[in-house]
Amino acid sequence: MTKPASRFLSLDVFRGLTVCLMIVVNTAGPGARPFEQLVHAKWFGFTAADAVFPSFLFAVGCSMAFAFSRPIPLPAFSAKVAKRTALIFLLGFLMYWYPFVHHVDGHWALAPFSQTRVMGVMQRIALCYAIAAFAARYLSPRWILALCGGLLLGYWAILLGFGDGDPYSKLGNAGTKLDLLVVGRDHLYRKDGGFDPEGLLGTLPATVNVLAGYLAARALRQASDGRKTLIRMAGLGGVLILAALAWSPWFPIAKKLWTGSFVLLTVGLDLILLAALAALLEGREPNAATRFFQVFGLNPLVIYLFSELFVITLRQFEVAGGLDPYEWIGIHLFQAIAPGGLGSLLCAVAYMLVCWLLGWVMYRRGMVVKL
Repeated sequence: MTKPASRFLSLDVFRGLTVCLMIVVNTAGPGARPFEQLVHAKWFGFTAADAVFPSFLFAVGCSMAFAFSRPIPLPAFSAKVAKRTALIFLLGFLMYWYPFVHHVDGHWALAPFSQTRVMGVMQRIALCYAIAAFAARYLSPRWILALCGGLLLGYWAILLGFGDGDPYSKLGNAGTKLDLLVVGRDHLYRKDGGFDPEGLLGTLPATVNVLAGYLAARALRQASDGRKTLIRMAGLGGVLILAALAWSPWFPIAKKLWTGSFVLLTVGLDLILLAALAALLEGREPNAATRFFQVFGLNPLVIYLFSELFVITLRQFEVAGGLDPYEWIGIHLFQAIAPGGLGSLLCAVAYMLVCWLLGWVMYRRGMVVKL
């Protein structure tokens, strides 16, 4: 843990927004179906929930533009990237294994490693970070753009060339085939018919979201005319959104498959949002609203981990009527106050505020945990 250095306010707020929404989406209150925009698209299509994870990856890339601004000898750089990659990947894996025990015939038993998911959200962050870090070190912006194009087109070609039947189907796409071959069925996500939305192959297009964030923040950091840079950034975002829509008839927008059109759409939206935040916030003093999101943005991975582990812990125990504590609160409190989707949202927001309190304590003490 270290004292925070000088921060890029709009980036902290951007990152805080993504963590805030990620918690709300992941912990929808029980007892009613959440609002449609807070649920991931079943396959093709796009909702607000689908924008959260790629935006977090974009923010990871933005942070790299500042973390890598000073030259570091290659051995130290490689060690730093390898350590961070391994730590984030390991924490993600342990999060899915947690609480390491489960109920079997009325008693507790150790959860076997043989049935634990290997890939996941933090694991994808780790792998994308590793690829993007070395690209940022060795490649110029022009070559990074070329790499982004190669990753998106190469991924498209792999799906078309190595899928079974429908190359965009859940179980027939090349990514699922690779996961089954390398990871094994017992280590994949179990709630989507055998398809893992954070599988290995999808790391390639997801890395483009990280690299896009790196290039965007690099441009902001080096801009001689900030206003002109922000206008160009927002304009490029609009162009990418149009490009995504034009590509989608051939390569449909799909978060779970992380298609190229999905990458262009989410990068476009993130460029516009970051440009807007930078125009509003940079050069101004933080206020109550920005500090709220800064709390999330300063320690995003720690707060995300806490949000996942705490709700898993709550769901290990029964309080009444076969309900765990989170279910009981969601049904008997929030659904009683506001039945339906609104009650589900209020419950998720309340849980998000509990997670915010952890970040607030760290913020008050001036601590940033660097994984």
